[in-house]
Amino acid sequence: MHFRSITRIVGLLVILFSVTMIIPGIVALIYRDGAGRAFSQTFIVALIIGLMLWIPNRNNKSDLKPKEGFLIVVLFWTVLGSVGALPFIFSEQPHLSITDAFFESFSGLTTTGATTLVGLDSLPKAILFYRQMLQWLGGMGIIVLAVAILPLLGVGGMQLYRAEMPGPLKDNKMRPRIAETAKALWLIYVLLTIICALALWIAGMDVFDAISHSFSTIAIGGFSTHDASIGYFNSPTINVIISVFLLISGCNFALHFSVLTGRSLNIYWRDPEFRMFIFIQLGLVIICSLILWLYSVYDSGWTTINQAFFQVVSMATTAGFATDSFAQWPTFLPLLLVCSAFIGGCAGSTGGGLKVIRILLLFLQGSRELKRLVHPNAVYTIKLGHRALPERIIEAVWGFFSAYALVFIISLMLLIATGVDEFSAFSAIATTLNNLGPGLGIVADNFTTMNPAAKWILVVTMLFGRLEVFTLLVLFTPTFWRD
Repeated sequence: MHFRSITRIVGLLVILFSVTMIIPGIVALIYRDGAGRAFSQTFIVALIIGLMLWIPNRNNKSDLKPKEGFLIVVLFWTVLGSVGALPFIFSEQPHLSITDAFFESFSGLTTTGATTLVGLDSLPKAILFYRQMLQWLGGMGIIVLAVAILPLLGVGGMQLYRAEMPGPLKDNKMRPRIAETAKALWLIYVLLTIICALALWIAGMDVFDAISHSFSTIAIGGFSTHDASIGYFNSPTINVIISVFLLISGCNFALHFSVLTGRSLNIYWRDPEFRMFIFIQLGLVIICSLILWLYSVYDSGWTTINQAFFQVVSMATTAGFATDSFAQWPTFLPLLLVCSAFIGGCAGSTGGGLKVIRILLLFLQGSRELKRLVHPNAVYTIKLGHRALPERIIEAVWGFFSAYALVFIISLMLLIATGVDEFSAFSAIATTLNNLGPGLGIVADNFTTMNPAAKWILVVTMLFGRLEVFTLLVLFTPTFWRD
């Protein structure tokens, strides 16, 4: 294990992250909200930490093995999440405890969107902007991780799109070099953010809110600058705009790459994962609209459809924005929406959850087993598109699902052991492991009432969800640390 090379890379990451503190610092100067000192202090501390890690190891540039890649990926989120907590610790308003500061930082960077803050409308603009920026940076990190890094390590959703099977990476001949791939993804990500911000501004948001919400929308984060979230604006047009951009961000960014390089839009529809993603969203919208209409929750049919469309897309893509308290919706709808986050977005998107491609392959595997019960001697192959999948892919999906279920159950038991009631604990683990944000029970609005031990458990759960379980779980195996 080349620890000095790993330390050098982490040091560079912290130095780069320290530079981002200049942006909210400028926001503090513009609005004169008194929060500038927190960001200048964070800049200095983070820069010193980064230099201390980088300078002694700056000449160590060994080629890293996949095993070391796992450690770097985990350190990327844990170290930056920890450094990211500093502005919340240094800030006088809000005055957060260390636990709450870490919770808020990790929730932002992992694009979970769970919060311990209340009274957002009265907080300094710079703090509000910083929360949104954390999610935006985390969202870009997810895309580069999922599309450029994890396939090289053999983990994550995008390993399903290797050369031996049909899919975006094969069809689009995505550039093999990580730097070039990351550059192309950055361009798509930034373009979507700019277009979303302009659309929200035209729809009626002021410049600050438009930029802030475009950050959390494209990152599928869910943080807002208002306690009432998107409901603050009371605008059906804004609801639709955010929903559309959440759907775009919930798609595989490799598909967007193909459109940017001049391919036909038909490539979206040719992708089995994309089709299933759209069908799931459509089915959920229809179910929610019918139930809301039957129970006369809203005055008009248009309002019913608008609210159902927004809330379904927000929850199913794991954003967690709100226009209304969905926890108060009738019958099974609140639980349905929380459970929809288990599916989440497509592989290679900024969404959380198990990922649509894995759900699709689990469904196909289940169908094959049913056929085998009827015809035990028949040979059935699982196909995605027009090509058969190797059994190794199916085994990997089952392995991931098993690890996911194990992490879910252990986290749930630990949370209940801290004194949280069973229903709220289930909801809290479901929302943090799937990087969703809002839940049900005592976490329907925020996580303020959670005890400190529970919050630390949820921070780890957020990391497990963001790092696709295996990436973090492998560090706990003795085999990983053996030479």
